[in-house]
Amino acid sequence: MIIAQVIVDVPAKQVNQTFDYLVPDKFHDILEIGMRVIVPFGPRKVMGFVINITNDSKFKRLRKIIDVLDLTPVLTDEMIELGKWVAEHTLSYYITAYQAMLPQVLKAAYKKEIVRLTEDELIPELEVLFAGRDVINFDEITKANIPYRLVQKAIQAGDIYINYIVQSKATKKYITMVRPILEDYQLMEALEDLPKNAKKQRVIIEHFINQSEPLSQKELIKRYSTSYSTIKQLKQKGLIETYQQEIYRHPYDDKAFTKTYPLPLTEQQKKAIQPIKQIIHKEEHKVVLLHGVTGSGKTEIYLQAIQDVLNNGKEAIVLVPEISLTPQMVKRFKGRFGESVAVFHSALSAGEKYDEWRKIYRGEVKVVVGARSAVFAPFENIGIIIIDEEHEVTYKQEDQPRYHARDVAIERGLYHQCPVILGSATPTLESYARALKGVYQLAVLDKRTNNQAMPEVKIVDMRQELHAGNRTMFSRLLKLKIEEALKRKQQIILLLNRRGFSTFVMCRDCGQVNECPHCDIALTYHKSSHRLKCHYCSYEEPMPIVCPACQSEYIRYFGTGTERVEEALTKLIPEARIIRMDVDTTRRKGAHERLLERFRNYEADILLGTQMIAKGLDFENVTLVGVLTADSMLHLPDFRSSEKTFQLLTQVSGRAGRHELPGEVIIQTYTPEHYSIQLASQYDYVQFFNIEMRLRRQFQYPPYVFISLITVSHPDHLTAINITEEIVQYLSKHLAPQTSVLGPTPSPIMRIKDRYRYQCMIKYKKERHLKEIINMAIRPFEDQMNQDELQIIIDMQPYQFM
Repeated sequence: MIIAQVIVDVPAKQVNQTFDYLVPDKFHDILEIGMRVIVPFGPRKVMGFVINITNDSKFKRLRKIIDVLDLTPVLTDEMIELGKWVAEHTLSYYITAYQAMLPQVLKAAYKKEIVRLTEDELIPELEVLFAGRDVINFDEITKANIPYRLVQKAIQAGDIYINYIVQSKATKKYITMVRPILEDYQLMEALEDLPKNAKKQRVIIEHFINQSEPLSQKELIKRYSTSYSTIKQLKQKGLIETYQQEIYRHPYDDKAFTKTYPLPLTEQQKKAIQPIKQIIHKEEHKVVLLHGVTGSGKTEIYLQAIQDVLNNGKEAIVLVPEISLTPQMVKRFKGRFGESVAVFHSALSAGEKYDEWRKIYRGEVKVVVGARSAVFAPFENIGIIIIDEEHEVTYKQEDQPRYHARDVAIERGLYHQCPVILGSATPTLESYARALKGVYQLAVLDKRTNNQAMPEVKIVDMRQELHAGNRTMFSRLLKLKIEEALKRKQQIILLLNRRGFSTFVMCRDCGQVNECPHCDIALTYHKSSHRLKCHYCSYEEPMPIVCPACQSEYIRYFGTGTERVEEALTKLIPEARIIRMDVDTTRRKGAHERLLERFRNYEADILLGTQMIAKGLDFENVTLVGVLTADSMLHLPDFRSSEKTFQLLTQVSGRAGRHELPGEVIIQTYTPEHYSIQLASQYDYVQFFNIEMRLRRQFQYPPYVFISLITVSHPDHLTAINITEEIVQYLSKHLAPQTSVLGPTPSPIMRIKDRYRYQCMIKYKKERHLKEIINMAIRPFEDQMNQDELQIIIDMQPYQFM
């Protein structure tokens, strides 16, 4: 008797465990650990992962596996253990952790059908729906508004039953290939028999006489200006045949990458790469923090370290923030390692991601460059993991499982006994503190590779601009510098931290602000569509002509968004050619790449955008960077707000003067005296670190303590408060006296999607049983959570507090 232990695709607390299933004889020889299977679960059929195979079970009666979806396991032994680690560390379900590791197309698609069992007449509503058919889709019941009790009655009477279908979403791409059936001499004989006017047929036969290799039907038709009917005629004559061949979807198929070679390293680079190479050759696990200023040549160190790894027959994972995964970055890795590189990011289609994943899985590539989820690349012999811009918050997953890619990378590095490199000009305080303590190894690059000076930074006090009568969003200095750069035919990057036209719309008569009816947040005006939109729940409405409260026509736009800046800039400097980059202009596939390519080709003078333009970009003609609202993040209810401001300003400043032309940066702010702005203008990370660490110690925030956050949301305001209060009381009673439990407090945005949100924050240094105690605290509310009225979100390492 062979038994499979399966994690089923049902994300619920009660079933967050393995279930035993009997393996039918026909699957004995093919079933392996890590494969996906279809199993019966209650009345349904669901997909599941085989986590173990055994000969013993404590249960006497077992149900059988229905089908096996894979020919080879989709989860390796390492991934199975890693999935358990992720689930336990993030307090998420096992199924959620395993699914996070795989491309979307490997998740199951579920469908319900209603099958007719009787020839007798059904109740009128169902009889009309079946309309002579034996099987209908369950969705038709919903669309026809037929009450479920009538369906249940028909099931109980044995007239119909529900059939559950589980399908794999995975789709492969095929092309039609053409090849000759006959030998060359036979084709030559056939050529003589062809009529003189069958010119197109003759051309194709001549092609295959000269070259017997198969050719795609599409290419054959294109090359010889022929048609499908010509190929069909030759098939009917028994001269050629067509067949389907699977191909990969290549996201960069239309791009040519020029081969590049290792650059000579500076003395600083040599000193930084030496310990990394030693760790690679010793096959040890160590974490190295590579602290290098912008333009110091961190990427070249990555490339040369990877080459060492490949020479040893091993593989490399390189993580970059989504917004930094530009064509530039792909070009550098593809140029150095060619077809050995797979690329993973959100702009790829589901099919392209699946094909890139399969290349990695089959060992056809040795390097993967990708965003957060690439940390789960199914390599089996990893020699190095690199996290570029390690300070980026996008490495933290904000949905279940709420893992941090850095933690997963370090766990995988431990398994493979390989180095993990964390690179940044502005490392997180946690990483830098660990490096100073000796937990990580520290390597420093404090000079640019070309010895070019860092851009000169000037801070403009916008309060003084207002006093001087300048009510525009551009200071006099920034306007002057833009005009000077344009005269010199140089390019400019302008950073604004908001998309949309304005942050809110207000009536000047009664003070009414148009708010989202489902969230406690003002609607944002988007000029291109002339609509007000909520960026939290996607609600939108037309821009009102009059105030909905008092009918006044005096409606005014307040705040500044990218659309509004673009309009103001066009009025101020009409000759400037502007490219706007934000979420709205980069929605379509490839838009991000096309806009950057236009800027690189000097089709625009100014690149205006949100955070996505702050990092990873390298344009030789950019000499001026302007930051329009440097303090937009400073006053958010987030203990990391100063750190994020310092990081953003330092990163965007590094976009100027990266090549021969000197650069300058203008930072506009209403709080010029703030230490994060002052020290960013001086590129003084160490001083910023020292000041911020003193404040973190004083107010007990990471890295001096750990933080966990529990967010409770419910449609009823009072219920949300009461449940949070009960959780706080339980935690306060059962956690150590030195652990702080804060709450219940309203979330900064208290209502989103008609749900009231309250938080409880736990600050601790050591809590051996924290996860168990949190689970016990929320256990009484599990039934309510299953009904979807109540949501309790646990984040063991929060980066977002809104």
